[in-house]
Amino acid sequence: MTKFSLFKTPIQRRDFWDSLCFLSPSLIVFIVFIFLPIAIAFYLSMMKWDLLSADKQFVGLTNYIYYLKDPFFYKVLLNTLYYAAAHIPLDLVFSLSLALLLNKKLKGLSFYRTVYFIPVISSMVAVSAVWIWIYEPESGGLANYFLSLLGISPLGWLNDPKWAMPAIIIMSVWKGLGYNIIIFLAGLQNIPDSYYEAARVDGANAWQQFRNVTLPLLSPITYFVVLMGIINSFKVFTQIEVMTPEGGPLNSTSVIVFYLYQEAFHKYRFGRASALAFILFIIVIAITMIQRAYSEKRVHYE
Repeated sequence: MTKFSLFKTPIQRRDFWDSLCFLSPSLIVFIVFIFLPIAIAFYLSMMKWDLLSADKQFVGLTNYIYYLKDPFFYKVLLNTLYYAAAHIPLDLVFSLSLALLLNKKLKGLSFYRTVYFIPVISSMVAVSAVWIWIYEPESGGLANYFLSLLGISPLGWLNDPKWAMPAIIIMSVWKGLGYNIIIFLAGLQNIPDSYYEAARVDGANAWQQFRNVTLPLLSPITYFVVLMGIINSFKVFTQIEVMTPEGGPLNSTSVIVFYLYQEAFHKYRFGRASALAFILFIIVIAITMIQRAYSEKRVHYE
Protein backbone atom coordinates (compact mmCIF):
# COMPACT_ATOMS: atom_id res chain seq x y z
CA MET A 1 0.00 0.00 0.00
CA THR A 2 1.58 3.22 -1.16
CA LYS A 3 1.54 6.31 1.00
CA PHE A 4 -0.26 9.30 -0.48
CA SER A 5 2.03 12.19 -1.33
CA LEU A 6 1.05 15.61 -2.68
CA PHE A 7 4.33 15.86 -4.54
CA LYS A 8 5.36 12.89 -6.66
CA THR A 9 8.78 14.25 -7.59
CA PRO A 10 11.37 16.52 -5.97
CA ILE A 11 10.87 18.97 -8.84
CA GLN A 12 7.17 19.38 -7.97
CA ARG A 13 8.09 19.93 -4.33
CA ARG A 14 10.65 22.56 -5.28
CA ASP A 15 8.18 24.31 -7.64
CA PHE A 16 5.59 24.41 -4.85
CA TRP A 17 7.91 26.07 -2.34
CA ASP A 18 9.21 28.47 -4.98
CA SER A 19 5.65 29.46 -5.88
CA LEU A 20 4.78 29.87 -2.21
CA CYS A 21 7.74 32.20 -1.72
CA PHE A 22 6.65 34.40 -4.63
CA LEU A 23 3.03 34.41 -3.41
CA SER A 24 3.89 34.99 0.25
CA PRO A 25 3.67 38.84 0.16
CA SER A 26 0.16 38.72 -1.30
CA LEU A 27 -0.84 35.84 0.97
CA ILE A 28 0.35 37.70 4.07
CA VAL A 29 -1.61 40.81 3.08
CA PHE A 30 -4.70 38.70 2.34
CA ILE A 31 -4.52 36.80 5.64
CA VAL A 32 -3.76 39.83 7.83
CA PHE A 33 -6.07 42.41 6.24
CA ILE A 34 -8.89 40.31 4.79
CA PHE A 35 -9.17 36.78 6.17
CA LEU A 36 -8.41 37.55 9.83
CA PRO A 37 -10.79 40.58 10.04
CA ILE A 38 -13.58 38.49 8.51
CA ALA A 39 -12.90 35.64 10.92
CA ILE A 40 -12.81 38.00 13.92
CA ALA A 41 -16.02 39.72 12.78
CA PHE A 42 -17.76 36.35 12.49
CA TYR A 43 -16.51 35.43 15.97
CA LEU A 44 -17.85 38.73 17.35
CA SER A 45 -21.21 38.15 15.66
CA MET A 46 -21.68 35.22 18.03
CA MET A 47 -20.90 37.35 21.07
CA LYS A 48 -22.54 39.98 23.23
CA TRP A 49 -19.90 42.68 23.58
CA ASP A 50 -20.02 46.43 24.14
CA LEU A 51 -16.35 47.16 23.26
CA LEU A 52 -15.87 49.01 26.58
CA SER A 53 -15.46 45.86 28.66
CA ALA A 54 -13.15 42.89 28.24
CA ASP A 55 -15.92 40.37 28.93
CA LYS A 56 -17.59 38.72 25.96
CA GLN A 57 -20.66 36.57 26.36
CA PHE A 58 -21.29 33.82 23.80
CA VAL A 59 -24.87 34.05 22.50
CA GLY A 60 -24.70 31.91 19.37
CA LEU A 61 -27.18 32.93 16.69
CA THR A 62 -29.11 35.25 19.00
CA ASN A 63 -27.76 38.37 17.28
CA TYR A 64 -28.90 37.10 13.89
CA ILE A 65 -32.34 36.12 15.19
CA TYR A 66 -32.69 39.56 16.79
CA TYR A 67 -32.51 41.32 13.41
CA LEU A 68 -34.82 38.83 11.75
CA LYS A 69 -37.44 39.80 14.35
CA ASP A 70 -36.59 43.51 14.41
CA PRO A 71 -39.18 45.65 12.54
CA PHE A 72 -36.68 48.50 12.17
CA PHE A 73 -34.30 46.19 10.30
CA TYR A 74 -36.95 45.63 7.64
CA LYS A 75 -37.55 49.37 7.43
CA VAL A 76 -33.87 50.12 6.74
CA LEU A 77 -33.77 47.17 4.32
CA LEU A 78 -36.69 48.64 2.37
CA ASN A 79 -35.00 52.05 2.42
CA THR A 80 -31.84 50.45 1.02
CA LEU A 81 -33.79 48.64 -1.70
CA TYR A 82 -35.59 51.89 -2.52
CA TYR A 83 -32.26 53.68 -2.87
CA ALA A 84 -30.84 50.93 -5.09
CA ALA A 85 -33.97 50.60 -7.24
CA ALA A 86 -33.98 54.34 -7.99
CA HIS A 87 -30.24 55.05 -8.08
CA ILE A 88 -29.11 52.27 -10.43
CA PRO A 89 -31.54 52.98 -13.35
CA LEU A 90 -31.00 56.74 -13.11
CA ASP A 91 -27.24 56.31 -13.03
CA LEU A 92 -27.39 53.90 -15.97
CA VAL A 93 -29.59 56.11 -18.16
CA PHE A 94 -27.80 59.40 -17.50
CA SER A 95 -24.27 57.99 -17.72
CA LEU A 96 -24.96 56.13 -20.97
CA SER A 97 -26.74 59.15 -22.51
CA LEU A 98 -23.88 61.51 -21.65
CA ALA A 99 -21.32 58.96 -22.82
CA LEU A 100 -23.07 58.81 -26.20
CA LEU A 101 -22.92 62.61 -26.44
CA LEU A 102 -19.27 62.75 -25.37
CA ASN A 103 -18.42 60.05 -27.91
CA LYS A 104 -19.20 62.51 -30.70
CA LYS A 105 -16.55 64.70 -32.29
CA LEU A 106 -17.16 67.90 -30.35
CA LYS A 107 -14.95 70.88 -29.64
CA GLY A 108 -13.55 70.90 -26.11
CA LEU A 109 -14.37 67.22 -25.60
CA SER A 110 -11.53 66.71 -23.11
CA PHE A 111 -12.83 69.63 -21.07
CA TYR A 112 -16.32 68.14 -20.81
CA ARG A 113 -14.94 64.74 -19.84
CA THR A 114 -12.86 66.35 -17.10
CA VAL A 115 -15.81 68.37 -15.80
CA TYR A 116 -17.97 65.27 -15.46
CA PHE A 117 -15.20 63.34 -13.70
CA ILE A 118 -14.32 66.04 -11.13
CA PRO A 119 -17.19 65.10 -8.74
CA VAL A 120 -15.95 61.50 -8.70
CA ILE A 121 -12.57 62.46 -7.25
CA SER A 122 -14.06 65.08 -4.92
CA SER A 123 -14.51 64.30 -1.22
CA MET A 124 -17.91 62.84 -0.43
CA VAL A 125 -18.07 64.91 2.76
CA ALA A 126 -17.32 68.14 0.89
CA VAL A 127 -19.82 67.34 -1.86
CA SER A 128 -22.47 66.46 0.75
CA ALA A 129 -21.89 69.80 2.49
CA VAL A 130 -22.38 71.64 -0.81
CA TRP A 131 -25.61 69.78 -1.50
CA ILE A 132 -26.92 70.60 1.97
CA TRP A 133 -26.68 74.24 0.89
CA ILE A 134 -28.31 73.43 -2.48
CA TYR A 135 -31.21 71.77 -0.65
CA GLU A 136 -31.56 74.64 1.85
CA PRO A 137 -35.34 75.01 2.27
CA GLU A 138 -35.17 78.71 3.06
CA SER A 139 -33.65 81.49 0.96
CA GLY A 140 -30.38 80.65 -0.73
CA GLY A 141 -31.09 77.08 -1.76
CA LEU A 142 -30.46 76.57 -5.48
CA ALA A 143 -32.88 73.64 -5.77
CA ASN A 144 -35.86 75.65 -4.56
CA TYR A 145 -34.71 78.67 -6.56
CA PHE A 146 -34.89 76.72 -9.82
CA LEU A 147 -38.24 75.26 -8.78
CA SER A 148 -39.54 78.78 -8.21
CA LEU A 149 -38.56 79.70 -11.78
CA LEU A 150 -40.85 76.89 -12.92
CA GLY A 151 -43.65 78.08 -10.67
CA ILE A 152 -43.28 75.13 -8.26
CA SER A 153 -43.61 75.68 -4.53
CA PRO A 154 -40.43 75.19 -2.43
CA LEU A 155 -39.81 71.69 -1.10
CA GLY A 156 -38.51 70.67 2.29
CA TRP A 157 -36.01 68.28 0.69
CA LEU A 158 -33.94 66.88 3.57
CA ASN A 159 -36.59 67.91 6.12
CA ASP A 160 -39.46 66.15 4.34
CA PRO A 161 -39.88 62.35 4.75
CA LYS A 162 -41.16 62.11 1.16
CA TRP A 163 -38.23 63.98 -0.39
CA ALA A 164 -35.28 63.16 1.87
CA MET A 165 -34.36 59.89 0.12
CA PRO A 166 -34.93 61.27 -3.42
CA ALA A 167 -32.66 64.18 -2.45
CA ILE A 168 -29.93 61.73 -1.40
CA ILE A 169 -30.41 59.75 -4.62
CA ILE A 170 -30.12 62.84 -6.85
CA MET A 171 -26.93 63.90 -5.10
CA SER A 172 -25.46 60.37 -5.32
CA VAL A 173 -26.23 60.05 -9.04
CA TRP A 174 -24.54 63.39 -9.71
CA LYS A 175 -21.51 62.44 -7.59
CA GLY A 176 -20.80 59.12 -9.29
CA LEU A 177 -21.93 59.93 -12.82
CA GLY A 178 -18.46 60.62 -14.21
CA TYR A 179 -17.08 57.18 -13.33
CA ASN A 180 -19.71 55.31 -15.32
CA ILE A 181 -19.43 57.82 -18.17
CA ILE A 182 -15.73 56.92 -18.53
CA ILE A 183 -16.58 53.20 -18.42
CA PHE A 184 -19.25 53.54 -21.11
CA LEU A 185 -16.99 55.76 -23.22
CA ALA A 186 -14.33 53.06 -23.22
CA GLY A 187 -16.93 50.54 -24.37
CA LEU A 188 -18.30 52.82 -27.10
CA GLN A 189 -14.85 53.53 -28.49
CA ASN A 190 -14.13 49.81 -28.75
CA ILE A 191 -17.13 49.19 -31.05
CA PRO A 192 -15.84 48.94 -34.65
CA ASP A 193 -17.32 51.48 -37.10
CA SER A 194 -17.82 48.65 -39.58
CA TYR A 195 -20.80 47.40 -37.57
CA TYR A 196 -22.56 50.75 -37.90
CA GLU A 197 -21.69 50.95 -41.59
CA ALA A 198 -23.22 47.52 -42.16
CA ALA A 199 -26.33 48.56 -40.24
CA ARG A 200 -26.69 51.74 -42.31
CA VAL A 201 -26.33 49.73 -45.52
CA ASP A 202 -29.21 47.55 -44.31
CA GLY A 203 -31.32 50.68 -43.83
CA ALA A 204 -31.15 50.94 -40.02
CA ASN A 205 -31.90 54.37 -38.58
CA ALA A 206 -30.14 55.89 -35.54
CA TRP A 207 -32.48 54.25 -33.00
CA GLN A 208 -32.19 50.83 -34.67
CA GLN A 209 -28.40 51.13 -34.69
CA PHE A 210 -28.42 51.98 -31.00
CA ARG A 211 -30.79 49.13 -30.13
CA ASN A 212 -29.32 46.40 -32.33
CA VAL A 213 -25.62 47.33 -32.37
CA THR A 214 -24.67 49.61 -29.49
CA LEU A 215 -26.67 48.05 -26.67
CA PRO A 216 -25.72 44.39 -27.38
CA LEU A 217 -22.04 45.25 -27.73
CA LEU A 218 -22.18 47.32 -24.54
CA SER A 219 -23.81 44.50 -22.57
CA PRO A 220 -20.57 43.51 -20.73
CA ILE A 221 -20.09 47.16 -19.70
CA THR A 222 -23.74 47.44 -18.68
CA TYR A 223 -23.46 44.24 -16.66
CA PHE A 224 -20.41 45.59 -14.83
CA VAL A 225 -22.05 48.97 -14.15
CA VAL A 226 -25.23 47.36 -12.79
CA LEU A 227 -23.26 44.90 -10.67
CA MET A 228 -21.11 47.63 -9.14
CA GLY A 229 -24.22 49.77 -8.72
CA ILE A 230 -25.87 47.06 -6.63
CA ILE A 231 -22.83 46.64 -4.41
CA ASN A 232 -22.30 50.38 -3.97
CA SER A 233 -25.99 51.01 -3.29
CA PHE A 234 -25.91 48.61 -0.37
CA LYS A 235 -22.76 50.33 0.94
CA VAL A 236 -24.16 53.88 0.87
CA PHE A 237 -23.37 55.69 4.10
CA THR A 238 -21.28 58.88 4.01
CA GLN A 239 -23.78 61.19 2.31
CA ILE A 240 -26.54 59.97 4.61
CA GLU A 241 -24.43 60.49 7.72
CA VAL A 242 -23.46 64.01 6.62
CA MET A 243 -26.72 65.21 5.08
CA THR A 244 -29.18 63.46 7.42
CA PRO A 245 -27.16 62.59 10.56
CA GLU A 246 -30.23 61.31 12.42
CA GLY A 247 -31.32 59.05 9.57
CA GLY A 248 -33.63 61.64 8.06
CA PRO A 249 -37.14 62.65 9.14
CA LEU A 250 -39.00 59.57 10.42
CA ASN A 251 -35.88 57.50 9.57
CA SER A 252 -36.66 57.94 5.88
CA THR A 253 -32.97 57.78 4.90
CA SER A 254 -31.79 55.14 7.37
CA VAL A 255 -30.14 52.35 5.37
CA ILE A 256 -28.45 49.14 6.46
CA VAL A 257 -24.88 50.47 6.73
CA PHE A 258 -26.11 53.57 8.59
CA TYR A 259 -28.01 51.29 10.99
CA LEU A 260 -24.89 49.13 11.38
CA TYR A 261 -22.82 52.22 12.22
CA GLN A 262 -25.34 53.32 14.85
CA GLU A 263 -25.41 49.87 16.42
CA ALA A 264 -21.61 49.72 16.63
CA PHE A 265 -20.51 53.26 17.46
CA HIS A 266 -23.58 54.84 19.04
CA LYS A 267 -25.03 51.95 21.02
CA TYR A 268 -21.77 49.95 21.33
CA ARG A 269 -23.44 46.70 20.33
CA PHE A 270 -20.47 45.29 18.45
CA GLY A 271 -21.77 41.73 18.48
CA ARG A 272 -25.05 42.74 16.89
CA ALA A 273 -23.31 45.06 14.45
CA SER A 274 -21.05 42.22 13.31
CA ALA A 275 -24.07 39.99 12.79
CA LEU A 276 -25.75 42.74 10.77
CA ALA A 277 -22.61 43.02 8.61
CA PHE A 278 -22.83 39.33 7.73
CA ILE A 279 -26.57 39.61 7.03
CA LEU A 280 -25.76 42.47 4.65
CA PHE A 281 -23.06 40.32 3.04
CA ILE A 282 -25.54 37.48 2.47
CA ILE A 283 -28.13 39.87 0.99
CA VAL A 284 -25.60 41.39 -1.43
CA ILE A 285 -24.33 37.95 -2.49
CA ALA A 286 -27.90 36.72 -3.06
CA ILE A 287 -28.90 39.75 -5.15
CA THR A 288 -25.64 39.57 -7.10
CA MET A 289 -26.17 35.89 -7.91
CA ILE A 290 -29.75 36.58 -9.05
CA GLN A 291 -28.58 39.44 -11.22
CA ARG A 292 -25.81 37.29 -12.66
CA ALA A 293 -28.19 34.43 -13.47
CA TYR A 294 -30.61 36.87 -15.12
CA SER A 295 -27.97 38.72 -17.13
CA GLU A 296 -25.70 35.83 -18.11
CA LYS A 297 -27.64 34.97 -21.27
CA ARG A 298 -28.02 38.63 -22.20
CA VAL A 299 -24.34 39.53 -22.11
CA HIS A 300 -22.52 39.35 -25.45
CA TYR A 301 -18.72 39.41 -25.33
CA GLU A 302 -18.27 39.42 -29.08
